[in-house]
Amino acid sequence: MNKTIITFILICLFSFGVFSQEINDAASRLERGEDLKVIYRNEASFGAFVHSAGGIGLAFRAGRQVNVDRKRMLEVELQNYKHPKEVKTVNSYYQSSQGYVYGKVNSILLLRGGVGFQNILFQKSEKKNVEIRYSTFLGGTLAFAKPVYLEIKNSNTLSVPTAQRYDPTINNQDDIFGKAPFFKGIGGTKVIPAGYAKLALSFEYADRYDAIKAIETGVVADIYPKALEIMAFNKKQNVYVSLYIKMIWGKKWF
Repeated sequence: MNKTIITFILICLFSFGVFSQEINDAASRLERGEDLKVIYRNEASFGAFVHSAGGIGLAFRAGRQVNVDRKRMLEVELQNYKHPKEVKTVNSYYQSSQGYVYGKVNSILLLRGGVGFQNILFQKSEKKNVEIRYSTFLGGTLAFAKPVYLEIKNSNTLSVPTAQRYDPTINNQDDIFGKAPFFKGIGGTKVIPAGYAKLALSFEYADRYDAIKAIETGVVADIYPKALEIMAFNKKQNVYVSLYIKMIWGKKWF
């Protein structure tokens, strides 16, 4: 009887030791970012990007695994937006004049928020490999249109240039000294709602299975129910399309 009890205790101690060793080994592998053959169900990432509309942007995403090859994603982006015909000019009449964009009536800042899905095209088999994914997003856009103010001199007078809202149908180029301080006229900013659609292709190359490092490129279309005006003397557009390339960093967890 005593031998049976002792044997049972020894088996329990041995099993507990093996179980503890497995836990410690898994924790050590997790610390090193190795593949535990499990699915990381959640992730969050930040991104910085440049785009063909002449500017830069910042992004945040959160995702949750739907199945082995598919994630549901939420994203928020903030970026500026420039018209393709924007060209900076300087009034040579003033020696210390500042550059401005002739014909630009509104400066645009975009805030996007959307939902989408990310799908794996080619899965990463080892840490040194690259995983290729494609994503689709739909969501809403808020365009903040701030009227452009310039330092303008009244025609046919010797007055000093003052900050005025730029109206290219009235203001003569010879009377423009240059751009006014950025925050001048910010109280006149209009918020214009729109929608957007995005198609993206990303290349994930992190050397840890619980980390995210990726390069993404894609195309975005912003669709405005009411045409958005950026440049005077150009037809107002309801749809603006831009290309972008983005660097992404993030983390995955269970």
